[in-house]
Amino acid sequence: MATDAGSNKQNAIAFYDMMFNKCEPRAAIEQFAGDDYIQHNPHVADGKEAFIAYFERMAKEFPGKLTHFKRAIAEDNFVVLHCHQVWPGSDDYAGIDIFRFDDNGKIVEHWDVLQVIGDHSENGNGLF
Repeated sequence: MATDAGSNKQNAIAFYDMMFNKCEPRAAIEQFAGDDYIQHNPHVADGKEAFIAYFERMAKEFPGKLTHFKRAIAEDNFVVLHCHQVWPGSDDYAGIDIFRFDDNGKIVEHWDVLQVIGDHSENGNGLF
């Protein structure tokens, strides 16, 4: 069953909101991840259980963490989210997350890049 880019975009946002904002990584994985989950973030091990453990720990260490979705771009079986991550007691980040979906509309791979939101910029354009 092939899925469309629009559905993948909605599912990527729902997945991210559930695991990050609602602090329910197990429910997010159960609902939105495929049989395999390949991780490219060097701080998180491969696999669904490693993802769950990492974000359960983040929920405990950073209560109130929140992401704001600024942009979502979908093409074929890839979705890119441009987000503002708020980590209470730590730096805020501008982030790009890339998700690859399988033909069943399930997330099977993830990449991300993060940039600390600093106090100074050589231009007035902002990160978002």
